[in-house]
Amino acid sequence: MSRIPPLTPPYRPDLQTAFDRIMPPGAPPLDLFRVIATSDRAWQKFAAASLLDRGPLPLRAREIVIHRTCARTHCGYEWGVHVAAFAAAAKFTPAEIAATAQYPSDFAWPPAEQALIDTADALHDRASLTDFEFTNLAAHFSNDQILEILMLAGFYRTVSYLANGLNLAPEHGTPALLK
Repeated sequence: MSRIPPLTPPYRPDLQTAFDRIMPPGAPPLDLFRVIATSDRAWQKFAAASLLDRGPLPLRAREIVIHRTCARTHCGYEWGVHVAAFAAAAKFTPAEIAATAQYPSDFAWPPAEQALIDTADALHDRASLTDFEFTNLAAHFSNDQILEILMLAGFYRTVSYLANGLNLAPEHGTPALLK
């Protein structure tokens, strides 16, 4: 049970519009959204910083960064949400899904995807990239994409703090974080 009770329907029209914009048609808003929306300020800040729109990264690259960041912060809630919602569209195999949660891992990612894993790990471990790590990332991604990667890792670390700190229970139908 969440440490802060989530909003219950009916939602204010502006919140319902926001929820409808970010959720698949007919899907109820995630508990995370409903808890954050209990505070107008928190919701406005979260929504303003959100990276839920289509950005410059392909879906698969985006999800590798998100899955790895959430796994490294032990955020089963958000890792499970993203596996359930995006793993099939990103064409992840079961082994790839498992590898996003394994640290350290000897999984053989293609070079560009390994650079994403290495970036998420470095940011988690040191909140920085070495020159080598940045050069490796830049060999595969444009400056716009690199900025998106860094922002995704930071944003989903914040999301992980929220979900973990609130003690959110997994959403219905989402998998548990693999060990």
